[in-house]
Amino acid sequence: MLYPTLSVLAASLLAACGGGGHGAGPAAFLPPPANQASSTTFSGVLTASAFKPGSSTDPVVTPGYYAGATVCVDSNGNGRCDTGEPAAVTDAGGKFSLPLSGASALIADIGTSAKNTATNTSVPTREVLRVMLDQVQEQGTAVVVSPLSSEVARLVEANGTSYAAEKQNLAARLGVPVGSLLGDVNAASGAVQAALLNEANALNNRFAYATTKLDRGDKFPDALANPGGDPRLAGMAGVTAATANVADNRKPITFLQSQQAAFNVEGIPRYDNIFIVMLENKATMSILNSAYAPKINGYLKAGNQLVSYYATGNPSEPNYTALGGADDWGITDDSQWNCDATGANAVQDLPVPDNTQPGLAKSPFAATCTQAAAVNHNIVGRPNLFNAITHAGLTWRTYSESMNPGQDFRTDSVADAAVTAKDNVYAPGTLGGNTTAIGDATLTLPLPGGLYKTKHHPGMAYQNVRSAPEWKYSNRTMGGGQWDAALKNSTDYAIPASYDYDQLGTDLASGNVGNLNFLVPDQCDDMHGISVKGAGGIGTASDCASVANNVSTSAVSPIITRGDDYVDYTVKRIQASPLWQNPQKRVAIVLMFDEGSATSGFNSCCGWNVSNSTVANPVKQNADGSWSVDASINNYTKGNRGHGESIFGILTNQAGAPKGVSDSDAYSHFSFVRTLQDMFQLADPAVDGTYMNRSKYTEAFIAQNIVNLPEYAGSADTHFDSVRPINHAFVIPAGYTQKQSGDVSTTAQVGPDANQLNVWSLKQ
Repeated sequence: MLYPTLSVLAASLLAACGGGGHGAGPAAFLPPPANQASSTTFSGVLTASAFKPGSSTDPVVTPGYYAGATVCVDSNGNGRCDTGEPAAVTDAGGKFSLPLSGASALIADIGTSAKNTATNTSVPTREVLRVMLDQVQEQGTAVVVSPLSSEVARLVEANGTSYAAEKQNLAARLGVPVGSLLGDVNAASGAVQAALLNEANALNNRFAYATTKLDRGDKFPDALANPGGDPRLAGMAGVTAATANVADNRKPITFLQSQQAAFNVEGIPRYDNIFIVMLENKATMSILNSAYAPKINGYLKAGNQLVSYYATGNPSEPNYTALGGADDWGITDDSQWNCDATGANAVQDLPVPDNTQPGLAKSPFAATCTQAAAVNHNIVGRPNLFNAITHAGLTWRTYSESMNPGQDFRTDSVADAAVTAKDNVYAPGTLGGNTTAIGDATLTLPLPGGLYKTKHHPGMAYQNVRSAPEWKYSNRTMGGGQWDAALKNSTDYAIPASYDYDQLGTDLASGNVGNLNFLVPDQCDDMHGISVKGAGGIGTASDCASVANNVSTSAVSPIITRGDDYVDYTVKRIQASPLWQNPQKRVAIVLMFDEGSATSGFNSCCGWNVSNSTVANPVKQNADGSWSVDASINNYTKGNRGHGESIFGILTNQAGAPKGVSDSDAYSHFSFVRTLQDMFQLADPAVDGTYMNRSKYTEAFIAQNIVNLPEYAGSADTHFDSVRPINHAFVIPAGYTQKQSGDVSTTAQVGPDANQLNVWSLKQ
């Protein structure tokens, strides 16, 4: 996009003076009217913020200013303060004063010689911020250049709207008065300052990244967002011919493109909040078009879906661990997180939560755990989504249902005879709406053990997640369970004062949810199923019985129907929240299962251990940037083998977003982790090492490092076997038959989808 001409700017100024506030172009200045002096002095301040790590609650972000930065007229629109362009350097308080006599953009060129007074340290990487002409006219001699001023300018260009509109929209998204939005954050206070600082921190990350893309001459768009496919693959050895025929017509990124690209990393738009509802053990054919899951199917049709989404392993734990960090580390069972954790992998969060600890007399946690397979279950020093979110100054939550009140999140829940509830007549209890009774209303059931399981926590296996300061604060409860009303009668745990049995409900009402939220129903409501006995061991709760996969008979309807109703209950709660109802917030809900049920054919894809090889190894990056085999994980080759396909649905609160999109490209848990890294700008597509673990295994990365990735040698379909973000950019070749695992009953698709709409798009 080019900077506007003088005539366009003149029209913009006239509109601004008349109160219209229009200004569809980037920030600029006009020469003064002929009857005024030939130059005007504009003054203002350049604000900064700094994330302070180590908080045990919400992130701490402090305000400040940029001292020693250059504010200038960017006459050529290149995002730099060049020699000869009118400029001023900010003082120790971030102040500047600049006489202007021409029409051009005003930017703040914040170089590494500048200092952020919030930390009293030099800026680590160059960043460019800007301010629109409309704002300058509005603020006069008190212009505030900030990440928020730059964001308003970016939004105007992205949406083709006006300064006034985007200022109002951004204020509504943050829940602050519009008059405070573009003021000096150092002068704000309370909740308004906190909201402005948190957004400024996120925006600083984005705009610094945008400047990095500009300075190193990235091509636009990112390779894996390029329509048709990855243009880097052309002529690359070991790449399937059908996927390596996309011409690279990209050009070096421009200043304005870089600022937009930073908010659409690899084609994945920025979201404020995402809720991931985790369900259990049901393959695609068990749920898709099932009469026992009408509500989930309704959401699939109302939103968007992936129709070729693969699990990482079997049973549950390796899938949750992979969702937390894009690898299962060889884990192939549901053993507790301290199993075979010795030497460098020894547990560090001591004491462990066993029955010797105060208040945990009935804890099922074993202080020691070894197995014949000798696979370490305590992952030490490996990157994961939780740490990455925290290090970016963002927030995460894991909400879990049916915990014993006051229990340690690191141990499974236990049975409690003092907590009882009637058997569900309808699934699940008061949440249903079914007309067929499936339980015994005369049966009173005590709280069973194992409703909450640590194996179903995506961060549990990672030592640096359990040891993080925010661990206790970020793990929370989720209501809606059969025994909720009676949990207060617990005799097994000391119930803390003012204990909240449904923090999800509380947080949805207040808006204090995470940017990344995993919602984990209990083993009755997630379709997993457990045995629930009545008094004296008599009777079984029929709607919580474990059932076989891929069976569409009345034998499986209770547990599927119960889970279907719980999903509906949960989705409706989110959709009724002020967060979802705010159209300026970008919010998504994902409905997904941990695994499918395939035991033959293509059980997985997209970063998996191809053909269940015995030569798979993780890789590590050396000091010189090269990669080599990391052989430190014992029995690593046992993992990442997949377990078939399951449904994956996406709902967003964006009224203008495309709906009814089915993306048939193949994806996996590793793909989803890469997508989340892009969504929250936790990685850089130009730097493979910024993507965690197997999420970096793109087609290009595998081809470039095939010597260290022997499980991919001889791959017949390198696209299928490699990771890509969930962005629908790749166009499936016309004669290509989509691969399917054994747990999909639909006819295999041949050729591309009818359209290439991105399932995450915020607008058509």
